[in-house]
Amino acid sequence: MRHEMLQSGEASWYSATFQGRLTANGERYDGGALTAAHRTLPLGSYVRVRSLATGKSVVVRINDRGPYVKNRIIDLSYAAAKTLGLTDARSMHVQIERVESPPNTQTESDGGGILTTGR
Repeated sequence: MRHEMLQSGEASWYSATFQGRLTANGERYDGGALTAAHRTLPLGSYVRVRSLATGKSVVVRINDRGPYVKNRIIDLSYAAAKTLGLTDARSMHVQIERVESPPNTQTESDGGGILTTGR
């Protein structure tokens, strides 16, 4: 699987008020899914989001546009934000790298369905 570093900056996460609303690709937002919003990445693409504070990472699928807050580069679903330890903060500094293909849940799962790495 090839990775391409894209950018670094601040990540935030969707509030519960977005649950069930339509995303840019037409599906409903699900806070329990590993998805995210990005301004320019192709819808349906996958990225690994790595927290520079915790070292944790998660692979998410881009299914929406945003964030619309200045200085933020990505909005994460609640599940993705929780994986990174972001849910107790307003935002977190992260790096985003493009993942060429979808994650293999058999080899990258932590056992609870959350795709993470400790590196």
